[in-house]
Amino acid sequence: MKKLFSILAIAGLLAFNATTANAKELTPVSPEQISEIVAIDDAATAFIQDDAASAATEEASPSFHQVLKDKFIEGGAGFMGIVLLCLILGLAVAIERIIFLNMATTNTKKLAQQVEDALASGGVEAAKEVCRNTRGPVASIYYQGLDRMDEGVDAAEKAVVAYGGVQMGQLEKNVSWLSLFIAVAPMLGFMGTVIGMIQAFDKISAAGGLDASLIAGDIQVALLTTVFGLIVAIILQVFYNYIIAKIDSIINSMEDASIVLVDLLVEHKK
Repeated sequence: MKKLFSILAIAGLLAFNATTANAKELTPVSPEQISEIVAIDDAATAFIQDDAASAATEEASPSFHQVLKDKFIEGGAGFMGIVLLCLILGLAVAIERIIFLNMATTNTKKLAQQVEDALASGGVEAAKEVCRNTRGPVASIYYQGLDRMDEGVDAAEKAVVAYGGVQMGQLEKNVSWLSLFIAVAPMLGFMGTVIGMIQAFDKISAAGGLDASLIAGDIQVALLTTVFGLIVAIILQVFYNYIIAKIDSIINSMEDASIVLVDLLVEHKK
């Protein structure tokens, strides 16, 4: 945008100078007009210089993406590639779990009211149909309890408890892999740090003296691997805590819904 303004300013200046030149042939130029022309020339020159300085500054300062890529390359493809793989796999597991848990979330109060109304109006089959048309572990638990209702309330309660354990296992599926990536990423970073320090001391031993320029590269690589490993662990830890909180919320809803279901079955049996 500044370049466009500069071009317009130069074009206006040239047009003004051409008009002034034509005017000189017709009328004499006063000292005040000469001062105005000089002031316009100075302002246009300063504006162009400021625009050039701004463009040079923008070109000199690299973007965050470029800095991140350069530091990643400086860290070495070996350990940095493995740390990046941990991040990619961990994010894939986290996204899959978040989608699954959001789909498993159910309005338990609404479901319980629908099942109660179906039991009162259409009996067990109507209540089972409501559960079949509702997704989520709570609806599945309700269906299992209603399916064993003919065997008695105790059998229905045992079915609810047993199937609740199965649903809990489904909710916690693959979460252990996420915790593994959280633990492995900083370990790989620390391993890269140790290897980089060993290489630095090997160079010191071979050179027979301490030279900062000789070992600076190895120390930088060692620190970069640690930094990237910690960044990956922090990112995945945030997703892990969210997933665990979501699982706990769904499990609490399942337990409350199971109690409500048993009460409904006892009431319906009367």
